[in-house]
Amino acid sequence: MRFAARTAPSLTKSLYQEPYGSQAPWLKVQTGAPWGKGAVTYRTPAWQLTAQGEARGLGVPKVCLTPTMGALPQAGGAPEPQPAARLQAAYSELLRAKSRLEEEKGRLEREKEELGRRLETSTQEITRLRATRCPPGREGPGRDTLPPRWDPQPLTYQELQSERTEVPVSRLLEETALGRPGSKDSGCGELVWVGEPVVFGRAESIAGKYGVWMKDPEPVAPFTRETTWRVDAVGTEVRQLFQYEAAEQLARGYPAKVHILPQPLESTGAVVYRGGLFFQPRRSRAVARYDLRGEAVTVEREIPGAGYHGQYPYSWGGYTDIDLAVDETGLWVIYSTEKARGAIVLSKLDPETLEIRRTWETNIRKRGVANSFVICGTLYTVSSYSAHNATVNFAYNTATSTSRALSIPFENRFRYLSMVDYNPAERQLFAWDSFNMVTYPVRLSQA
Repeated sequence: MRFAARTAPSLTKSLYQEPYGSQAPWLKVQTGAPWGKGAVTYRTPAWQLTAQGEARGLGVPKVCLTPTMGALPQAGGAPEPQPAARLQAAYSELLRAKSRLEEEKGRLEREKEELGRRLETSTQEITRLRATRCPPGREGPGRDTLPPRWDPQPLTYQELQSERTEVPVSRLLEETALGRPGSKDSGCGELVWVGEPVVFGRAESIAGKYGVWMKDPEPVAPFTRETTWRVDAVGTEVRQLFQYEAAEQLARGYPAKVHILPQPLESTGAVVYRGGLFFQPRRSRAVARYDLRGEAVTVEREIPGAGYHGQYPYSWGGYTDIDLAVDETGLWVIYSTEKARGAIVLSKLDPETLEIRRTWETNIRKRGVANSFVICGTLYTVSSYSAHNATVNFAYNTATSTSRALSIPFENRFRYLSMVDYNPAERQLFAWDSFNMVTYPVRLSQA
C-alpha cells in the first residue's frame, strides 16, 4: 500500500508500506530538511497514523495522505483481516469441497456402471438357462444342466461325437492309439480331436466369473488323483485355495478345507503338481511353489525378463502374462518378453528348484490367442475365448522347434473361457468357462 503526500515545497515527506507482514503493516516516514541538515526517517506501524497522516508522538509535521490501494485499520486498535482475504479463503474452501464431492460422484458412478454390467450378465445367463430348459417329456439332463456325477465316456460314444462334430475322416485315419482318457497304454502323440465340454460345477459368486480348477496328475499322500482344487480368481487379494475330496464334492459346492495362501496369486495360470501349488504371486514376474501338506511357500524364483501384470496377457486379459502348465514330461511356464516382442516363450522348469532347464521362443503372438496348454511337449493354443465355435489353431513342437497351423473344433459353451489346462493322468482338458468348471475329452494320434 503506497500513499501520496502533499505538504509545503520546503518539506518533502513520503510514506509507504514496508513488507513486514499483513498482520502489522509499517509505514516509513521520511522528512527532508530545507536547511541542509539531511533527512530524518521514522518507522511506525500503519495503525498509529491518524486519518490525516499525523504520526503520534514522533514530531512529524502534519501531512495529508491519499491512499492509492487498500485501506488503513481503525486507529488505536488491532488490525482486522481484509474482507477480500476472508472471501478468498472461503472461496478456496468451497472449491476444495466441490472437488471432494465430484470425486465421490465419479466413484459412485463407476460402481453403478459395474453393478449394471453384473446385472446384465446375470440377466443374460438366466435367459439362456430358461431357453435351454428340457422340454416336457424329455428324459435325462439338459445340455447345460449339471450332471449328478461324471462317468468316463466309452469309446463307442466318442466315435458318435466325432461324427456329430464333423471331425474329418482323414484325421481319424491318422489315429493309431485312441484309448480312454487316463489310459496308460494310449501313449503320447499329437492332438487330433477335442470333445464337447462336460460341466462339473458352477461358481455362484461374482468372484467365480473366472478362475482355475485342477487335479494333481502325480499326487503326494495324503492327497489322491481324485482330490480336486479350485481358486476363484476375481479380485485383487486372491488367497483362498479350496480343497475337495473328489469332483462330486466340488459339484455340491462344499470344500473339505480352505487353504489361505501367504501371498495373493495373479490370474488363472496356477497348476497342482507333485504335492504343490505352482502359481504366480501378484504383481511379480516370479513363480512360487506352495506345499499343500506343509501349507507354506517352499521356493520362489523370477522368470528373467517375463512380462507381468498386463504386459503380455492372452487376448481376454485378466493379467494372464504368466501361465503354468503340466504334461507327461513335467512342469512348464508360458509367457513373453520384451526381447520376444510379445511372442510366446515356453520354458521347462525344475519342479523342485523352479530353475529353467530349457527355453523355446515361438512365432505365436500371445495377445493373438485366448489360452494355451501343453500335451506331450507340444504347445497348443485356442483361437477365441468368447466365440462359440472356436478352434485349437496353432501347435508348437519343442522336439523339432517348429510350429504349424491347426483347425481342431473347440466349443466355448458359455462364451468366456479364462483357463485351459491339460491333465496327463486323465488325458483331459480342464477349463473354466464363465463361472462353469468343465472338462474336454481329447484324442491323440501316435507320434
